[in-house]
Amino acid sequence: MKTILVVDDSRIMRRIVKNTFDLLKIPCNYLEAGNGEEALGMLFSQPVNMILLDWNMPALSGIDFLKKVRSREEYKNIPIIMITSEAAKLNIIEAIKAGVTAYVTKPIDTKAFLEKISKISF
Repeated sequence: MKTILVVDDSRIMRRIVKNTFDLLKIPCNYLEAGNGEEALGMLFSQPVNMILLDWNMPALSGIDFLKKVRSREEYKNIPIIMITSEAAKLNIIEAIKAGVTAYVTKPIDTKAFLEKISKISF
């Protein structure tokens, strides 16, 4: 079974993201982290198949988390989907340069989200 790491400082947003992902009907387990530091600990201690990541979080932001993860060879191929309210073109470009797999803005457009996720093999 696939394991998805959902990283967002909002418990409500983590639930929304999981519920949206569940629409794909892919059996998976979810791990939840409230910030990037907590997520790194989880990632380093257990296998993860995909990461759904917010940008703005305390302790370690999503973009800094993304850069740390992509700097490690063993995590270069894990799909990372940024789900954030940061819609500025410069933010999107920064995330792409840092190695994000896909970028989704909040509020989540379910159809667009599902289209992006369905194109990613994990």
